[in-house]
Amino acid sequence: MTITEDQLGDEAEADALTIGRRIRQLRTKRGMTLEDLAAAVERAPSQLSMIENGKREPKLTLLRAIAKALGTTMDALLEAEPLDERASLEISLERAMRGQTFQALGIAPFRIGKGVPDEALRALLSLQGEIDRLRDERSATPEEARRANVDLRHLMRKQNNYFADLEGQARGILDAVAHPGGPLTQRTASDIAAHLGFTLHYVPDLPQTTRSVADLKHGRLYLSSKVTQNGDPRTAVLQALSSRILGHREPKSYAEFLRQRVETNYLTGALLIPESHVVPFLQAAKTDRAISIEDLRDRYSVSYETAAHRFTNLASVHLGIPVHFLKVHESGTITKAYENDDVNFPTDRLGSIEGQMCCRRWTSRVVFDVDDRFNPYYQYTDTGNGTYWCTARVENSSEGQHSVSVGVRFDDTKWFLGRDTPHRGDSKHSVEVCCRRAPSELEAAWRENAWPNVRTPRTLLATLPTGTFPGVDTTEVYEFLAAHAPA
Repeated sequence: MTITEDQLGDEAEADALTIGRRIRQLRTKRGMTLEDLAAAVERAPSQLSMIENGKREPKLTLLRAIAKALGTTMDALLEAEPLDERASLEISLERAMRGQTFQALGIAPFRIGKGVPDEALRALLSLQGEIDRLRDERSATPEEARRANVDLRHLMRKQNNYFADLEGQARGILDAVAHPGGPLTQRTASDIAAHLGFTLHYVPDLPQTTRSVADLKHGRLYLSSKVTQNGDPRTAVLQALSSRILGHREPKSYAEFLRQRVETNYLTGALLIPESHVVPFLQAAKTDRAISIEDLRDRYSVSYETAAHRFTNLASVHLGIPVHFLKVHESGTITKAYENDDVNFPTDRLGSIEGQMCCRRWTSRVVFDVDDRFNPYYQYTDTGNGTYWCTARVENSSEGQHSVSVGVRFDDTKWFLGRDTPHRGDSKHSVEVCCRRAPSELEAAWRENAWPNVRTPRTLLATLPTGTFPGVDTTEVYEFLAAHAPA
């Protein structure tokens, strides 16, 4: 094997520590002192010490001389692996000391003497690993979380919120359990669980920070017994199983956690409202100019929010209709958003919509003041970049009331029921102050005479995520699994 100067330079730069440790070990094994080897190769002991410590790259001619003096070959000196465990520990710690963690802590590199026990080296490496883990765990600040959310929303807009691979996954699962089409029954949801190797167990003591817990070892899926009383048990089962269908692993970043959550919700919707069955239904409704989110909800026995979400998946690709979706808390805060119809949502400087205040004149806010909660509320809203029509409903949740709305541009209103609504709004938030400041009379009367005590959101100052799965108490989960595992 012929080694060139360029190859040696690349190898030495990539692994100077390993080469240096190998030279030291071979020298020690042959009973040579540093001075003996230095004399044999006609170099200063200090120069060889720098090479053995990985602080200087040996030239080709010097490396040949060292190999000859040690009675070995250059191939042996350039092997990637160190000779023994001690060398591996020393090299790992040397690299750690040159890394960002030690530098950030202000710990200067030190010489690892022969007298330092192996246990001490392992302890230092373990501490360094734990510090890195904690730094990674806390690395997603609210700002970074918002950036990740913005990136994900851009991807959704680029694909019109339609993901063909997830639709294919849903078709494969439904075919496997011989689902005939139409609404997914609770029995079919149980069949999907059985197909994936899980039995369902409804328990009263599910950890409060979870919606479900899967025991992968024993093939048991635990859900809260309250779901059967207060919610749709199909959705809880399918959301839990979707992560298994998609092969999700522990997320390594908040961006990956968000992506997994979107994929899980999408696949759940695709199972509850199968594409092959619902598209003809929606196309027929468009032909009749009678598209209705309520009809979609009732036909598949899902929540209004699920129906609205699913409509955004299919509207642009199969119906040619750009849409927007909003979920707004009763406080006025936007909690979920999607758009590909050029509606001008409020954003922060990062482009994040979630967390912003929704305009008081939009359908999503006005609907909270409507007394009739049985019928849908429709409204046209003039904005700084065009007129939009929206349909909205208010739904209750554990965190209070939320409005869920779906909207389209004025030109696409002709396809929907409710297009004849008399309700009108006028929002100029995109070009003017609009409702972001109080009317001048009110402000003049009260600005100096009001002091509200702010209810600060508990996540405002928190770093995200706090753990692999944000907000989940893993100790509680593990204790729960140990208590419920079959004997």
